[in-house]
Amino acid sequence: MKGLILSGGKGTRLRPLTYTRAKQLVPVANKPVLFYGIEAMVDAGIKELGIIVGDTKAEIMEAVGDGSRWGLKITFIEQSAPLGLAHAVLTAEPYLRDEPFVMYLGDNLILSGIRSLVDEFRNGSANAQILLAKVPNPEQFGVAELVDNKVVKLVEKPTEPQSDLALVGVYMFDKTIFQAAKRIHPSARNELEITDAIQELINMGFQVDPHVVRGWWKDTGKLEDMLEANRMVLDNQNSRILGNVDQYSQIDHKVVLEDGAQVVRSTIRGPAIIGAETQIIDSYIGPFTSIQHRCVIRKAEIEHSIILEQAMIENIAGRIEDSLIGRFVEVIKSPCKPRAFRLVLGDRSVVGML
Repeated sequence: MKGLILSGGKGTRLRPLTYTRAKQLVPVANKPVLFYGIEAMVDAGIKELGIIVGDTKAEIMEAVGDGSRWGLKITFIEQSAPLGLAHAVLTAEPYLRDEPFVMYLGDNLILSGIRSLVDEFRNGSANAQILLAKVPNPEQFGVAELVDNKVVKLVEKPTEPQSDLALVGVYMFDKTIFQAAKRIHPSARNELEITDAIQELINMGFQVDPHVVRGWWKDTGKLEDMLEANRMVLDNQNSRILGNVDQYSQIDHKVVLEDGAQVVRSTIRGPAIIGAETQIIDSYIGPFTSIQHRCVIRKAEIEHSIILEQAMIENIAGRIEDSLIGRFVEVIKSPCKPRAFRLVLGDRSVVGML
């Protein structure tokens, strides 16, 4: 059984961050979202993995490498354009051939992993297995309708959803999915929808089994979802102090301090993770905060936020919270007179002023 991770797309809901970085590489608890999917594949016993890439191909390939760190054989598969999930499946057909496979969307995160679900499909007789989760906003997802625990209909982003069961971004297929995907037509948004391909499987008489996910799952495509994913992963970590903490500092509850990190006259209240060679000086880092490597946080308070590599935050009077701050960003108190806000912001930036 092979694996297929979809890592294309433009990440428009996370702009401006994704103007310069692939959305699948935005970190949750200091690890790219994509890596959680790869690790889930490994845990499920997958040895060969294809990764669909697009405009951010070079960045994804550099971050992932050849797969040896996970004991995987990785093949990168270029999709000509982001023309839908079913189009990505057809793009991968020469790689997948006749083997059954598990498909995982690279910006999704399932906290409990997928091992039992993959085993269920391997040992069963279904042609496809879809993962479903109850959501409060089904109109934003592909939605499944079940009768007697059988999938009877799938609709992509319905205006009037007939159920609250959304398709989670993990699917298991055998080779019949290629036949179904070749029979469908582009949707109104000019994409070959995976929901239409699965519906075609049902129409053709193939067996599609549902599995309702009881644990935590998140599509990390929006800021609030990234922060929630960060919160959930941090809350499941164990403390590990590898950096240096001076005698005037306090570390409380599930804090990871990576190699070379320094905490000086500061309080870190976990769950939190502080990256390698990051400096926390005269500051407060509150719960559910992840700060990547080689950052400088001085005379600042941060809570429930994600701070990317080599950011600098200094001399900020108010507390920063519910925020995502990108690489090499500087948030500092300006010494210039007259006093004024001086901002350099990219397209689609959002700033909340006190």
